[in-house]
Amino acid sequence: MNAPAKSPLAPSRRGFLAGAASLGFAFTLGDLGGVATAQAAETSGHAIGYWVTINADGGIQIAMPAAEMGQGSSTGLAMVFAEELDADWPKVSTLDIATRADIYGNPAFGGALITVGSKSIQGYWDKVRLQAASVRRLLMQAAAAQWSVPLAELTTEPSVVVHAASVRRLTYGEIAAFAVVPAELPAVQKSELKPMSAYRIIGKPVARRDIPLKVDGSAKFGMDVQVPGMAYGTILRSPVEGASPKKVDEASVAAVPGIIKIVPMKDAVGIVAETIEAAFAARSALQVEWGAVDFHGYASEPALVQFVERAKKTSEAGLPYVKTGDSDTAFTKAAKIVTAEYTTDYLYHAQMEPINITASVNAEGDGAEIWMGTQSQSAIIGAAAAILKTKPEKITLHPHFLGGGFGRRSAPDMVPYALGMSKAVQRPVKVIWTREQDVKAAKMRPMTAHRLEAAVDEQGNVTGWRHRIVAESVVAYSAPERLAQAKGLDPLTLEGAKIDYEIANQTISYLREIRGAPLSAWRGIGAGHNKFAIEGFADEVATALTVDPVAFRLQLCKSNPRATKVIKTVAEMAGWGDARPAERAVGFAFGKVVDTWTAAVIEISLDRETGEIRAHRAWVALDPGIAVNPDSIVAQTEGNVVFGLSQVLKERVTISDGSVDQTNLFDYRVARMSDTPEIHVTVIPTNNPPSGMGEAALPLIGPAVANAMYVLTKKRFRNMPLIPQRVKATLKDNGSV
Repeated sequence: MNAPAKSPLAPSRRGFLAGAASLGFAFTLGDLGGVATAQAAETSGHAIGYWVTINADGGIQIAMPAAEMGQGSSTGLAMVFAEELDADWPKVSTLDIATRADIYGNPAFGGALITVGSKSIQGYWDKVRLQAASVRRLLMQAAAAQWSVPLAELTTEPSVVVHAASVRRLTYGEIAAFAVVPAELPAVQKSELKPMSAYRIIGKPVARRDIPLKVDGSAKFGMDVQVPGMAYGTILRSPVEGASPKKVDEASVAAVPGIIKIVPMKDAVGIVAETIEAAFAARSALQVEWGAVDFHGYASEPALVQFVERAKKTSEAGLPYVKTGDSDTAFTKAAKIVTAEYTTDYLYHAQMEPINITASVNAEGDGAEIWMGTQSQSAIIGAAAAILKTKPEKITLHPHFLGGGFGRRSAPDMVPYALGMSKAVQRPVKVIWTREQDVKAAKMRPMTAHRLEAAVDEQGNVTGWRHRIVAESVVAYSAPERLAQAKGLDPLTLEGAKIDYEIANQTISYLREIRGAPLSAWRGIGAGHNKFAIEGFADEVATALTVDPVAFRLQLCKSNPRATKVIKTVAEMAGWGDARPAERAVGFAFGKVVDTWTAAVIEISLDRETGEIRAHRAWVALDPGIAVNPDSIVAQTEGNVVFGLSQVLKERVTISDGSVDQTNLFDYRVARMSDTPEIHVTVIPTNNPPSGMGEAALPLIGPAVANAMYVLTKKRFRNMPLIPQRVKATLKDNGSV
């Protein structure tokens, strides 16, 4: 009988996290491992270490360290654990999301509990397998002692230990009932782990465990939280980033019934009420005079022009990100030099569930309980402890499902508001932002400008590559100490800037802008803007050399069999080179994103009167190494295509006088169901460690569309997004934009 699937995101019983937060809202991933106070899991089964509990009926519950926001990590990581445990998959379920970083922290992030950057399967791959193998070894040792036989004579079948010589069998549930669990589980070496050829679960299509809960409504999101005695809160923030309230006219909301308290804070005013309707009404009525800040007067459109001019000013070297070979000599000796500038605008995350958090500060003010959907248990607990000037053990976090994250829910920026309001009224407070608040207070992907140059010799070989990236720093906004540690090179803004082509002489530089915009990682991180520029420019170089774009990429990857395979596969899938219907064209893009080799082709059409671009078909081929759950990879890639089309065709934030111009989804446009093309995905598994999948294809969709537009119009579209007014202006222009 199958064990019932338990929500992996119910209130946590797995203990407290210890972690240290940095100042303010920022946090340093390497500082969040910490040492925590152990708290035993409350289960009806037998705990075998911290990661797994086995019931007498054979049900197996596995602790889940990664947040589930639709990417399938809660199923994928359970598959990895169950595979190495040799568990009977239908009997496997997951326990609550973990909050103890000292036990469950992700090695990819210095031991922090954080779900970002497509690093859940990739980061936990070895750790989870070794933990599972240790549990399996313990069960086998217990069975060997029970039967008085050598361990070497035992094998396992799904959830059963077998002694073939005596035809005896013990289920895991039976063994768990009598096994003595030592303080340290048996050590297992990586060399002893299962080879890919022995996998029973990994590599097979498996239905995600979170989907039935979301379909039947039993999944609990942060917005669903109800706590006894709870009040409701919302926030009035300055229309300009960073401004503080100078004067708050509480009399302006006196007529609103149900108001409990107005709570001025550093950069906002909190409103606590008996109902959310009262809180929202008071927010609309509240009169606040805001202080002046440097960000007043900032406008993104003229700033982007300045970014481009700085990118073109080659006398400023910038910070070297990649420097191989001798690019100066390559350009001096070049027979031909190809040059172009690309730009991308600010983007808002537009996650489905608006930002919300529920918090209850204790009477002493030195501890708190928090309920929310978050991508980073470590950041939330660390920030709360820092704000209350207490120990992390005094913070209890109950993680819930996330109604969309995409990087937005990795920061603890809502924690100070919720704790401040709860402390002020001595009650639990549920803080909710409206969509309008969320848009106006957007933590955005940075606006960028790029100058790219390629040096070509007499034989048509690309001998040199230069790429100058002008942008603000995400890390400087969220965790400035990390930027100092990286010597000014922002790893988030520069993500994806390294090219995957065999060009000997390369110089890739970062020129940091300091404008004060609120920034955050956005799905695909820096690869979203960097691959748009790189792959658009690669097509331009191919055109300058009169070489087919796919053949050009193959030539630049000729020594890389994995790259070659995905390029050839997607070209075959799409019928590259075949005739297309009238007014349709295809564009190609390639890259290694989150360590996954990926290639994409998009077929588009253009309404020349309206400037609207429509995607009709998309083809993507990926080599993710070991494909843990092929169905999940396909689903993620399909979502990548839609997300990628949304960023290249619709999404754009502009700022005027320091304030975001957009207000809701009617003027911040996102892709709709009707915009979804026919999508074809081919997964090419290889015997390599699994790589990231949450955003592997997304950054390639933009350049593929822009490259297809060149085929249709013979004009280059170098500014993302390709919104209709830009398209029409480019079509009228004699040059390209």
